[in-house]
Amino acid sequence: MSDRVMVTGAAGFVGSQLAERLLADGYHVIGVDCLTDYYDVRIKQANLSELLANDRFEFVGQSLNDLDLEALLRDVSCVFHQAAQAGVRASWGEQFDTYIDSNIRATQRLCEAARTASLSKLVYASSSSVYGETATLPMSETHLTRPVSPYGVTKLDAENMCLLYQANYRVPVVCLRYFTVYGPRQRPDMAFHRFIRAGLTGAPINVYGNGEQTRDFTFVDDIVAANIAAMKYEGNERVFNIGGGSRVTVNHTLDIIGRHVPSLDVKYVNREHGDVTHTFADVSLAARELGYAPTVGLDDGLEREVEWIKFTYKRLEA
Repeated sequence: MSDRVMVTGAAGFVGSQLAERLLADGYHVIGVDCLTDYYDVRIKQANLSELLANDRFEFVGQSLNDLDLEALLRDVSCVFHQAAQAGVRASWGEQFDTYIDSNIRATQRLCEAARTASLSKLVYASSSSVYGETATLPMSETHLTRPVSPYGVTKLDAENMCLLYQANYRVPVVCLRYFTVYGPRQRPDMAFHRFIRAGLTGAPINVYGNGEQTRDFTFVDDIVAANIAAMKYEGNERVFNIGGGSRVTVNHTLDIIGRHVPSLDVKYVNREHGDVTHTFADVSLAARELGYAPTVGLDDGLEREVEWIKFTYKRLEA
């Protein structure tokens, strides 16, 4: 098997840390990222800095919709498809075309190129957003998928696209449904990043709803480990939940963050369309088939994210 692998979304939150792990494990990594301005591009450039210093990293700064993907996949053994247009709230309205292009069309082009490639695995980064609203917890992989946001619809469409190519063309797909990933390099629009940044600057924090909604929070290192396990997986299962075992209320996370920042000025506002009330991953299938077990608890993980945010903004504002 070739030691060349490809990571799409390589400048992003998960993609950059996955690429670093792969380099540390001895792989040659092709990183693809078009560096969109969905959030501060300087953060993405900082994510890339350590990767670009490694002579086994090759950066391709273009969209998946513009590349000759068949040529790019020559001699690549595994593709980790992390690239996507993120954001539940931003996916409503006129921005939806971007979600179609980035989440559905790009995935279809990648799957089409994978038909003729000699891949051992295509690992797709799916989302717990595919489940939508449910009172049945924990959520298993056989649970009804009924997204309640346009973002969730596009992630489910892309997941189904991958599974179609597996069923019809034997593309060796594994789909990982991430549950609320957090940690260093988290996107600025995500809740923990917003909460921590506000606490450090004295700005008010808007919490959508009453704060009693719950999430299964998953530290980024555990997400990276799940991707590595999926690459090496030789079984027949195709879809796995990847959660952190830290299902708590948003209010509880604010209590934890409050131990590490000067002050929190919390304001409760109306819930946004597309927000679900609860998520909780049944990870028993991933545990059995991938050997997956989350290793980083919420208290430790949030402390590490706080330190990263302090360092990052000090550097950006210098």
